[in-house]
Amino acid sequence: MDVINELADVLIERKGADPSTSYVASLYEKGRAGILEKIEEESWELVEAATTGEAHAVIHETADLWFHTLVLLSHLNVHPVEVFSELERRLGVSGHEEKADRT
Repeated sequence: MDVINELADVLIERKGADPSTSYVASLYEKGRAGILEKIEEESWELVEAATTGEAHAVIHETADLWFHTLVLLSHLNVHPVEVFSELERRLGVSGHEEKADRT
């Protein structure tokens, strides 16, 4: 969890960075649509890696997907701890039940 919190702090700091020198700032500059496009790309790359079953590739692509998802959360001013709180809330609850309870 420490690495997630550290990364969240870095992502917040990069909001004010120069997009020509910061990859994260360049993503923020593209806005939500650009960030979502990158998440879509990384999701597809994870699916391809999982299809081959190569563990190292799956780990690499999962890290890319998580990173870009964290960028989206930061863009929306949502801290990752909020996501972990939601996951914690769901522990021990049937997935079917949890989904049915959503309104």
